[in-house]
This record gives sequence, C-alpha cells and structure tokens, in this order.
Amino acid sequence: MQLPNDYLERVYAGVLGKLIGVYLGRPFEGWTYQRIMEELGPIEYYVHERLNQPLVVTDDDVAGTFTFIRALEDYGIRPNLSAGEIGKAWLNYIVEERSILWWGGNGNSTEHTAWLNLKKGMPAPDSGSIASNGQGVAEQIGAQIFIDGWAMVAPGQPELAARLAEQAGKVSHDGESVYAAMLWAAMEAEAFVTSDIDHLIDTGLKQIPSDSQIARLIADIRTWHKAYPDWRDTRQKIEDNYGYDKYPGNCHIMPNHALMIMTVLYAPHDFQKAQMIVNTSGWDTDCNAGNVCCLLGIMNGLDSLAEGPDFRGPIADRMLISSADGGNSVNDAVRQAYFLTNLGLKLGGQQALTPPKNGAQFHFSLPGSLQGFRPQTGLGAASGVRVGNTEFESGRALTIDYEALGPAQNAIVMTPTFSPREMLNMRTYDLMATPLVYPGQTVKARVKADAQNHGAIEARLRIRVYDGRDQLSDIDSAAVIIEPGSEAVLEWTLPEVDGQPVAEIGITVSGTGRRAYGRLLVDYLRWDGAPKLTLKRPAGDGDFWRMAWVNGASFFSKRFPAAFRISQNSGEGIIIHGTRQWTDYQASGQVMIHLGNYGGLAVRAQGLRRYYGARVTRDGKMQIVRVRDEDTTVLAETAFRTEFDKNISMKVKAEGARITFEADGVSVTAEDTSSDAFRDGGVGLLIHEGALSSNEIRIGGV
Repeated sequence: MQLPNDYLERVYAGVLGKLIGVYLGRPFEGWTYQRIMEELGPIEYYVHERLNQPLVVTDDDVAGTFTFIRALEDYGIRPNLSAGEIGKAWLNYIVEERSILWWGGNGNSTEHTAWLNLKKGMPAPDSGSIASNGQGVAEQIGAQIFIDGWAMVAPGQPELAARLAEQAGKVSHDGESVYAAMLWAAMEAEAFVTSDIDHLIDTGLKQIPSDSQIARLIADIRTWHKAYPDWRDTRQKIEDNYGYDKYPGNCHIMPNHALMIMTVLYAPHDFQKAQMIVNTSGWDTDCNAGNVCCLLGIMNGLDSLAEGPDFRGPIADRMLISSADGGNSVNDAVRQAYFLTNLGLKLGGQQALTPPKNGAQFHFSLPGSLQGFRPQTGLGAASGVRVGNTEFESGRALTIDYEALGPAQNAIVMTPTFSPREMLNMRTYDLMATPLVYPGQTVKARVKADAQNHGAIEARLRIRVYDGRDQLSDIDSAAVIIEPGSEAVLEWTLPEVDGQPVAEIGITVSGTGRRAYGRLLVDYLRWDGAPKLTLKRPAGDGDFWRMAWVNGASFFSKRFPAAFRISQNSGEGIIIHGTRQWTDYQASGQVMIHLGNYGGLAVRAQGLRRYYGARVTRDGKMQIVRVRDEDTTVLAETAFRTEFDKNISMKVKAEGARITFEADGVSVTAEDTSSDAFRDGGVGLLIHEGALSSNEIRIGGV
C-alpha cells in the first residue's frame, strides 16, 4: 500500500478537526435546533464562554477515540485485531464510574451496559450485541463516535478501516450503529486519497448491507440535497422523517448520522461552514461535529482549518484523554498525530517515523503546532505576548514574541503537564490523570534569540506546582542571559515540591535593561531520567495531590491519618501514579494491610490490568506477579508471615527484565523475558477485598 506523502500532516489535521468539533459542540450537546436558534443563533465560533464553561474539557468522544485505538499497540499491530481484544483494552483503561464513558446506568447508557457485561465475564462482541442488550440500547450513537482513530491508521484502505471500526463498535453496539461506524470509518480512510464527497459516501456504502436503514437514510438525504439548495430545508426533512421521536433511547444513531451526511454534502470543502451546519442542527452536537470535522481535516488538509476564524489558536493542540493510564491523559494533538501515524505505518508494513529532535516531548515539528504552550497572564506577566510556530533550521520551532519588557515584566509561556484547575468545573466526565514530569528529572530546552532583537534577555525554565490551597505557585530555574542572535540550552534538575504535582512547565523571558522586544525561538523542551521524589500528603488541605493518582479503588480518601488509604469492596483495587516514561526505578515505603487477601506495591503499571505486583498474601506468601488482563502469573514467591495492622517495610525494584521485591528483610527476585513482559509504567498501591494504607512512597533510580 502506497501511503500519502503528507500522511502525517493529514492525520494531524484529522486529530485537530476532531478536537475542534468536539470542543465547539460540547457546551450545548443535546440541544434541539430550535433551542440553539433561540438562545445562541447559528454557531459560527466557540460559545463556551457564553455558557460559562471551559473550552478544553474531558469528553467521551475524545477519550474513547484515542484510548480504544491503543488495543493495536497492546495486542499486536495487525489487521485482524478482534472485538475481544478491544474489549480487554476497555477493562484495562476504563475506570469504573470515573473515566471515558457516560456512566448513565445499565440499559440507559449503551457503553455502561456493555462495560458491565465485560466486567462480569461476557466477552466482546457478545457484550454489545442486540441479543444481549436489545435493539434500542445497541443502536445508539456510540459505535460511530469512537471510530476516527481506526480510519487514521488505515489511509486509503477503506475495507480495513471498516473492519477495525466494526470490531471496535461491536464491543458496545450492534446493528445500524455498527453500520454507521463502518461507513464513516471507510469514508475517512478514503479521504486520504480523494476529496470527492460522493465517491467517499459511495465507498462507505460498499462496506454495509445495501438494504440497511443507514443506506436508505443516505439515499433520502442525497435526494433532498439535490432538491433543496438550503441545508435548513433538508434538516427539517430529517427531523420530520428521522427525528429523535422515531427511535428509542436518548441518542439514536439514525438522526445524528443523517445530520453528518447532510453536512458533508452541503459543505464538503468549507470547514467553517460545515461546523456551523452540523452544530446549529442540534442533537448530539459534539459527537457529530467531531466526526464531520475529522473527515474534513483529513480530506482537505491543515490549510483548510485556517480558512475562516481561528479555531486552532484557543485549543493550542490541547487534549484530555481520561483513562487508567494517567500519563497519557494530559496530551496534545501533535503527540497523538505521531502515535497514530506510527501505528498506520507499522500496520502497512513500514518503519515508524524517527522521533523528532531525539525524542523531545515538545518539538513543535508540525506546521502551526503549539503543543499546549500559551502566554501566561497575571501579576508580573507582560501583556501582548504571542506564541506561534515557524520554520527553524532543519525543522520547526515555537516562537515567543514579546514587546516593551521592563525590569519587572516577564513574557511567560506555559503548557499543561497535569490536570488544569478548570477540571473542577467540568461536568459529566472526570479526569483521571497523573503528571508528565517529576522532581529528579532533568529538563532541557534549546532556545535561540532572533538576531533582530532589541536588547539582551534572561531566560528561565519555570514549573507551576499546586500548593496546599490548590492554587498554582511558580518555581524558576537560574537565569541564562541570551544576546540577540545567540542561543543556549536551559537545563534544570527539578527539585522536590512537597509531594505536590507539577501542573505546568514553560519558559519565562525578561529584559536585562530598561526595555527589550523581539522574538525567542524554542527548538525543543524535554525531560529525561528517573524521577526522584517522595509521594506523601503535602502541607495544607488541597486535593490535587490526591487527584494525581488514578483511582481504581472503591474508596480513596484523604481524611484518614495515613496519606494513602484505599479500600476495595469486591475484587482488586489499585491506585496508580506515574507515566510510561518510567522504565527502570525503585519504589519503597511502609505499607500496612488492614484487611484483604493480598496487598502491596505495583510497578510498571500500564492501566488497571497490566502491571507487576509485589504483594504479600493473607495465606502466608510473598509474591512477584505479572497481571495481564484476566491472567495473573506468579513469577516468584516465598513464604512470608503477613499480619494485619502492622507496618511492612517494602521495596520493589524494576531494572531491565529483573524485578526484585523486599519485605521486612525477606527478598525474592524474578526475571521476565517473555513477550508479555512490561518495560515501563507507573507505581501503584493495590489491595484485594480489604483496606491498605501508607504514609509515603519513595521513588528513585536503580
């Protein structure tokens, strides 16, 4: 298969289109066309501020789309990935009642219903079938809203995209819902190689039964499109013939798919107009706009996103992907574009892309990319600071433009590395996240001052850390003076921060004289090395330190004397902290089991059901286990006397293939050289049907 020359950029445009559509439509999700016209008027641009809501929020459309695709990474990058394997990914990455899905109840939320089926042992595709859940539940919208990733890893291969979307859709849905998902995935895959919208629709129709309701619906809309020059007339025909009142459930696939087909027929090459049509039309606005605008981004490319208002600037590539892999939650469109592109390349039998700038986390290599960097406002921050992206040497760089910097003013640009404060105001969907960067790691940023700058500047690295009142406080590195035309590498090993999470990272610029103006280019910003920190209860009464753990336990409260006390009512509970960048490290601390069949530490945790456990058991054993989905493999064990309500000194070290576990002077070692081995992931505390506590967990290198 010959991939498009601009494959990466088209994926990036697709990811951006998905984000723009979702964040534009989210504030008025579920509204009717009539209510939108009465209260908002035609949706020409973001309206979140008018409705007193954040712009970048947690949302199932984003979280599910960019989480479920990881089944390819976890179970083998191959075209015959199965619904059963994708269902296993659901159980690993979805935190019950807390992440990704609308937890609306069994028989109300299709995804919640399917997840309950998976949890009790029913495999996919039975978990989402009409036979299991009934037609009304199985044919809601969800199969379609998560399909964009499957299309973006199958460029120009509509049959493959449809097959992957079918398998993914059948985890939770069936019938017409899955047909709609298959059709739209095929359209998006074919959009990499053609911009003929009728050809795209015909390509999608080839993937589904010709006598399906979706096929008949599309035929009707094509007829109405030819008959009515004004999209509003076709929208009314859709409401009259395929409206919500014609179908069971709260968000059926048929009315919403109809609006999407209508939109791309009336505005196939006008991104802004398509946004206006699909969002003004109402119903499931964020889902519909996300799918439509992903398709248009892929089909028309990056430049098409700029043919109208600035949709990209307010988002600045930011995205939130709430899941049990907390280090993947605070994310950006550039990172996801590279991830999806590399999956697509490997799926096509080709080599993955070389990581830009030697693997820097922020490299700004795609046109217009900001990777979350935005000017900071407030006390001491200069006004008029702008960020942008430009060509730079052999690649691209972030630009920081500043003017009239006086002695007490700073041009400050920051990007999120953990949950933003506005998450406290987000509705419906929680954010499970852990920080990206930690004390003990070394941060580097290569910067260069434009030769035309007026005056030398001082540049510093900055982190913003939550304090005891859940407010952000600034910590800066030492300053480096940079003359016009010169460059420097800013370097800083991050200090301990009293157990608080690092919420943002960035760069501050100040003048060295009476006034400075000009431009600083940021080639990259990166961090490396094992973290070195103590996880504990910080001073004050804030909450973000606790919310920096993925909470996969029944109960995790800060109101007990111990910093960390978790309880699990049924089965296994786990809380996780850290990222997939953590490879070789050790974790240690005093752990007390109050009740339970087993408890202890986890390392290299990659979700709820993928980790190494270092645990002691109620029946007198000390074990190193590998947990992978439903399978728990004991890698090593020895006798150990486990006592409740007694501190146990535990230390577990992961180095290469070797895992070493010590508990009260007893040690055991395991080597895992199997294909199922884990090589990276965070630390965790785990308990089975009981309660466990610890005051602090120390993390360090090996």
